[in-house]
Amino acid sequence: MKAKKSYGQHFLISEIISQQIADSLSLTATYNDVLEVGPGKGMLTKYLLEKDYNLKVVEADRDMVSYLNSNYPKLSPNIISEDFMKLRLEEVMGQNFAIIGNYPYNISSQIVFKMIESRQFVPEMVGMFQKEMAERIVAPPGNKTYGVISVLTQAFYDGELLFIVNPESFDPPPRVMSAVIRLTRKADYENLGCSHKLFRAIVKLSFGQRRKMLRNTMKAFIKGHEVLETPLFRERPEQLSVQDFVDLTNMVEKIQKEQEKEKKE
Repeated sequence: MKAKKSYGQHFLISEIISQQIADSLSLTATYNDVLEVGPGKGMLTKYLLEKDYNLKVVEADRDMVSYLNSNYPKLSPNIISEDFMKLRLEEVMGQNFAIIGNYPYNISSQIVFKMIESRQFVPEMVGMFQKEMAERIVAPPGNKTYGVISVLTQAFYDGELLFIVNPESFDPPPRVMSAVIRLTRKADYENLGCSHKLFRAIVKLSFGQRRKMLRNTMKAFIKGHEVLETPLFRERPEQLSVQDFVDLTNMVEKIQKEQEKEKKE
């Protein structure tokens, strides 16, 4: 079974790393349902099967599905032959479940964003990412890799980079280093403190022009307002914490309402 570029496949071949990833879930007594994304030939899967989890796997590659059915017959009823990005997770998994996997690097950021959209169902994620992407997800403010995915993830999850993985742990070896991270949902994840839709729009626009001061990018939301000359708006987006973006969102929303009211009058 050769890896397919169209699926971004790099099969994990290290027994030690597979065991470490499987051991990285910190499931609580309140849930033990686990969804593995992109199991491939099942290197990680076999270690997950050794644990007391209600395990399901989702695999888009039909050849890999056939391989899993043949080599892990007990898993067959729980193999979902679908594209993870098209799944309605709550219908497949229920209310509380963890996500784990050696994620295809070409869609790894999309997997994280889908988890965020389904955050009410997903208390925890563990996964293998390209090292650069892993560092970006957990990067703190002021870091050069801090960006959109950092802020949107950290608004709802606490992130931790667990360990680095060398290319030799895969077949074929990727041309980059890899890393495993764990994301644990925050206790107050339901209360962001501002409009999530506007928050997301502000974060994306800000980092879309990350070298510009906020007073330049925020003109798209509050053009001509005097607040644009205050110290906050002289900052660049990578200098703002998640809470700073929440405060900025509330400020922008308040000004927008005031400006709309003035227009009507």
